[in-house]
Amino acid sequence: MGEQKDLPFPYDTKELDPEEEELINVNLGKMPTSYVKLGPKGYMVLKPYMKDAANIYNMPLRPTDVFVASYQRSDIVAETADENFDREKYMAMMEFLAQPVSPLLAAAPLTQKRFIKTHLPMSLMPPTLLDTAKVIYVARDPRDVAVSCYHHARLFKLMGPLKGFKNFWEVFYRGLFTLTPYFEHVKEAWEKRHNPNMLFLFYEELSKDLPAIINRVADFLGKELNQEQIDRLCDHLSIENFKQNKSVNFEEMRDMGVLAKGETFIRKGKSGGWRDYFDEEMTQQAERWIEENLKDTDLRFPTKK
Repeated sequence: MGEQKDLPFPYDTKELDPEEEELINVNLGKMPTSYVKLGPKGYMVLKPYMKDAANIYNMPLRPTDVFVASYQRSDIVAETADENFDREKYMAMMEFLAQPVSPLLAAAPLTQKRFIKTHLPMSLMPPTLLDTAKVIYVARDPRDVAVSCYHHARLFKLMGPLKGFKNFWEVFYRGLFTLTPYFEHVKEAWEKRHNPNMLFLFYEELSKDLPAIINRVADFLGKELNQEQIDRLCDHLSIENFKQNKSVNFEEMRDMGVLAKGETFIRKGKSGGWRDYFDEEMTQQAERWIEENLKDTDLRFPTKK
């Protein structure tokens, strides 16, 4: 039997309108590289990603693979997924946007479970993903996501000096930031939540009852954890311990000049923190935006009142 041929990448790109480019430049500063809109949903991707889009789409999968997918950072779920978590191995296997599929993924022994973190929406990942591997998807209130992305952009100096959160929000909610439109990203996973190989979680659930989520993840992966293991994971995954953990806080990069002063990779981790950033006008705008995007779906975020 001959080697299976790669599938053609099914999506075309579209250049941004001059008005969209101007809105980004005015609110975020001049980008170091350009965005294009990808596919029928218009996902915002940086042009370098397109060099590897087909490779990612055709990435060889294993039945033991576990993908941890989210629009925003979800490292805590990856560590929940494996009580004997090895951060160095995990970091080496991360699937980063705009980078080729790591050769370390293919080099991993067949007996080794691969935990693969991605921020890509389901439609840009291998089409046989849920037929072959397991996926844990984490969604979060889009207002908290916007705040998290704002600080992430500031931390890694991804753009020029940001004017403020209100400027960032203007770009984010209009679907002109990396991998937005946000709701399309989440709804793609939500529509597949009943697939036995998909576990759909809300970040707010992690904040409310971490032990329960640890048990759900363990059950999804066919693992049994005793109370001592659960307690140890809860302690390990606390925000304060994460902040002190050199393998996840990226502090060593600060000396390299990559990180901005006054920003940290691990922040508060709380739900509802967006209220500290939104004025009344932005709050009403966000409520209308959320209502409009959820009106034809039963997706609802467990937002803290």
